[in-house]
Amino acid sequence: MSSPSHCATPESSGHSHSHSHGHASAPTDALPPPDQPVHMGLPHERYLRPKFYLAAALTLPVLVLAMWPMFSHNLYDHLTMLQSAWIQLALTTPVFFWCGWPFIRRWAKSLRERDPNMFTLTVTGTGAAYFFSVAVVLFWDHLPAQLFSHHGASLYFEGTAFITTVVLLGQILEQRAHARTDAAIRALMDLAPKIAHRVAADGTESDVPVESVQPGDLLRVRPGENLPVDGVLTAGAAEINESMLTGEPLPVTKRTGEKVSAGTLNTTGSFVYRAERVGADTLLAQIVKLVEAATESEPPIAALADRVSAWFFPVVVTIAVTSFFAWGLLAGERGWLLGLINAVSVFIIACPCALGLATPVSIVTGIGRGAQAGVLVKDAAALEALAGARTLLIDKTGTLTAGQPEVVAVQPAAGFGADELLALAAAAEAPSEHPLARALVRAAQNRGLAAVPAEDFRAEAGLGVFATVNGRRIHAGRAAAATTLASHPAATLVAVTVDDRPAGVIALADQVKATTPAAVAELQRLGLRVFMVTGDRTPAAAALARELRLDGFHAEVTPARKQELVREHQARGERVVFAGDGLNDAPALAAADVGIAMGTGTDVAMHSAGLVLVKGDLQALVRAVHLSRATLRNIRQNLFWAFFYNGLGLPVAAGALFPLFGWLMNPMFAGVAMSLSSITVVSNALRLRHARL
Repeated sequence: MSSPSHCATPESSGHSHSHSHGHASAPTDALPPPDQPVHMGLPHERYLRPKFYLAAALTLPVLVLAMWPMFSHNLYDHLTMLQSAWIQLALTTPVFFWCGWPFIRRWAKSLRERDPNMFTLTVTGTGAAYFFSVAVVLFWDHLPAQLFSHHGASLYFEGTAFITTVVLLGQILEQRAHARTDAAIRALMDLAPKIAHRVAADGTESDVPVESVQPGDLLRVRPGENLPVDGVLTAGAAEINESMLTGEPLPVTKRTGEKVSAGTLNTTGSFVYRAERVGADTLLAQIVKLVEAATESEPPIAALADRVSAWFFPVVVTIAVTSFFAWGLLAGERGWLLGLINAVSVFIIACPCALGLATPVSIVTGIGRGAQAGVLVKDAAALEALAGARTLLIDKTGTLTAGQPEVVAVQPAAGFGADELLALAAAAEAPSEHPLARALVRAAQNRGLAAVPAEDFRAEAGLGVFATVNGRRIHAGRAAAATTLASHPAATLVAVTVDDRPAGVIALADQVKATTPAAVAELQRLGLRVFMVTGDRTPAAAALARELRLDGFHAEVTPARKQELVREHQARGERVVFAGDGLNDAPALAAADVGIAMGTGTDVAMHSAGLVLVKGDLQALVRAVHLSRATLRNIRQNLFWAFFYNGLGLPVAAGALFPLFGWLMNPMFAGVAMSLSSITVVSNALRLRHARL
């Protein structure tokens, strides 16, 4: 939630992550001390939740007692006005002081540091309403008649309680969005194993903590294990899944002398490599730092409420004080009483209930509408920022494409049939866990080809698989780099030999999602320039960019380079959206003005993003753009009404109409005006529930 709250103070920003990044391995439910600021100078949301529950429970009867006399007089058949007032006082006091204590602390801090913010306005307004109402209750029998009407006395306990409860809800939602940073950091750090298998000079192995590994140590990695540190292969070859770095699902063959990175996955075989970069120097650690640095910054929209408050608060105080002394000095014997009433009216009508509700109510309604449309909003500021974005950087694998290879062509050599070639290759690959092998097996099953068991199976990193099928020696491996199919220039080719005789090639490619072309065209129609960002080879990226008619592409990029591309576009004054689904996308998702993750992607990507598309369908991204623009329009309308009511009401509350019409605003009418502004804002925001996406 983005309004009444972003305060760039030392307390709020300097400690915003201090409780988590130094303890990434601590349990996820470990809490900082209750008095330690976590975000925007407020404690952890789990300390705010009990306050919100109590505030909501106590505010409801206060609202009933306050509003009932306006619609029916039979309340006073059961309670006197004074009894109702005392009950409201008893219920509101814990809401204001205990539930609202974090806001009171921020209010005092803002005054001490001369840094007005939305808490300054909120607590000043609610405090004026509360203490004026307390004075009315305590001095009930000595008050002038103009403070009473047939509805009862001028009490504003319901405003105090309601505003405190709403702001508490907003802070809890905002704290939860902020906590995604910690979850992303923990998920990234969990990629690196805690134990390494160190190989001594005599060939013996011992398990040691990763922290004790030094550059130059020899380490063994077994099948299915993640690499603990960065290093270089010393012997043999390996198939390494580097999807966390490149986003590509196919393992990469690594041979002697080639570099490998911490957090990547060894898919087949066992190998030894020499440690080079350890601890904070590994590439994985650098990715963690990139995510952390990117999420430290706050979006520009976050400062809006505080910028308004910086000038609005002193204006309100000046008008109230001027009204008090002007009436006291110029209005005769009742001047000081009238001055006090007018000053209180100014504070009450200036209480930023509508201003505080303008953004959060629209955002909450928009979040609910988005959930119905398959768009989960994790960060309210991201929903706002998406409306003004004009540049979309989008990952290829799993975002534009399905994220898994499929057979797209079978080209047999002379003497072989297509089905025969595919059946032999699938039989040979069946025992393998390689993604290409699984794709071949699926293709054979889809064609209804009989499954033949393979014998004498073996897989060699970098060379492919060898097996005997029906007495024939089969070898399936990557085709030579120069080999291509004209009809599928970007495909991965598997060459098959039977009894040492070339039998043909099978082309596999990551298929474009069915909804992608129409979604890309619609996004471009909405004014976004769409660029693909991928770790895949340039020819494959170029072919896909032409097929989808993208505005451009960047190929063979690293996670750090993805984030650099985001920064470069931002440096040109562009508001950037990044959409992706992989571990390698996390830094760019965090750095972008709007990070959008596919719901079918990795947890790290979803932690780092502000929006999640539930089905991983780009049509949901189109709906998200429509939703964000509708929400921002709604917010602007709400801000207009909030300022309209305050701008019109302040001079009237101060007594500006008295010289012309002899009319003063009763504090009760100030409270009604404040309520009307809130009702207008809430009613307008609720229209978003029926927004067409």
